[in-house]
Amino acid sequence: MEPIAELTTIDYSSLFIASFSVLIGIKAIVSLFEWIFDKLGLETKWMRKKREERELLIQTSQGLNKLQEKHEEDIERSDRRDEKISNDIEKLTQMFIDKEIDDMRWEINNFAIRVSEGKPCNKDSFQHCIHIYEKYEKILEENSLENGEVEISMELINEAYKQKLKNGDF
Repeated sequence: MEPIAELTTIDYSSLFIASFSVLIGIKAIVSLFEWIFDKLGLETKWMRKKREERELLIQTSQGLNKLQEKHEEDIERSDRRDEKISNDIEKLTQMFIDKEIDDMRWEINNFAIRVSEGKPCNKDSFQHCIHIYEKYEKILEENSLENGEVEISMELINEAYKQKLKNGDF
């Protein structure tokens, strides 16, 4: 029972201070050995491992910086390509619209010439031309363009169509 009674009389604050002092002493001794090895140019396994880890960390950091720079360059290059592709698509779209408008104009004007020359035209040809004109007007409206060339031709076609309907020529 005596040993148990002695345990209850231990001064725990003194024990804590003593343990802390021993740890500080060990740290001081280790630091002293490190300093001595460093001054003598000697390297322990622990010091070599610590140095290699530090070098690896520096290399990894530099590699990440290079990758980030490369990534930023790639993003800029990609943005420029996207902008160029977008501009090219806009140009192609405008060229397609212009071609469609020109083709429709050509078809309407040629049909008007055939009608004005008195060449035979059937009802389907007239209806097709009127349908093309409606598409033509819609494209012009969607692209904020004005009609100027085809109106006279359409007046001629509409008059000839009405006349043929009245005369029963179809």
